[in-house]
Amino acid sequence: MSKFEKKFGRYAIPNLTLILILSYVAGYVIELLGSAAGVNMLGFLTLDPYRILHGQIWRLVTWVIVPPDSFDVFTIIMLYFYYSLGTTLERTWGTYRYNVYIFSGILFTVVGSFLCMGVVYLMYGSLPTEIASAYFYSGSYAFSTYYINLSIFLAFAATYPDMQVLLMFVIPVKVKWMGILDAVLMLYYVIKGGVFTKFAIIASLLNFVLYFYRMHRSRISPKQMHRRAQFEKKSNAGRAKVTRHKCAICGRTEEDDPSLEFRFCSKCNGNYEYCQYHLFTHEHVK
Repeated sequence: MSKFEKKFGRYAIPNLTLILILSYVAGYVIELLGSAAGVNMLGFLTLDPYRILHGQIWRLVTWVIVPPDSFDVFTIIMLYFYYSLGTTLERTWGTYRYNVYIFSGILFTVVGSFLCMGVVYLMYGSLPTEIASAYFYSGSYAFSTYYINLSIFLAFAATYPDMQVLLMFVIPVKVKWMGILDAVLMLYYVIKGGVFTKFAIIASLLNFVLYFYRMHRSRISPKQMHRRAQFEKKSNAGRAKVTRHKCAICGRTEEDDPSLEFRFCSKCNGNYEYCQYHLFTHEHVK
């Protein structure tokens, strides 16, 4: 993980939880526009592997913005709760590791939807086009970010098991007991649910299984994880590369673009170096 973070950590997306919540807002807007036009617009965005294989490849991405069923005060409270949990985990683990956790959950869900379709065909054999289209469309709503959000809560409960929250804003409960309750409910749904529900839950929570296994093997406490993330962040910040050339106007160096050419200006008072785009267009320093 550390080796990959050194190479790809700069591409990590900060405040990823907020971005996911804003995507829900976009989903609600699309739903309202569709309702006004009498069209179920969200039906064109779900993770439907059957339709993806028939050319609707945008569904590989757009299913992420499909929001919860209802938009009310309880949904707002739930989203704010997940925002708080996600932000805390990002500070504890570091932005890169949190990105890996979320995107792995998304990737596992996509793969799980296709595996689910394969299992359905193994169970029922070839299906008529009309039946297959309707069947996989109805099942596509099971594959949502709901269980990915739940994996955020489970990871928080595993990281901070003794932290207390107010259940119903009144009853103090340790997070670990709520996490255990959610895990039991998910196990129940896997056993009793349909084939789409089974695959959606298992695929979406694989990232938590891998995280929990890693945490159990390493036996690192949350405080140690937070200190390690802060230490690595400071260490990486102190390893800024020393460049040979830097444009006095735009600040670009040979690290930004190896093809850039740099020259010193003989008409400027002092050692001022410029890239090829600003060498002849800058104002001379007197």
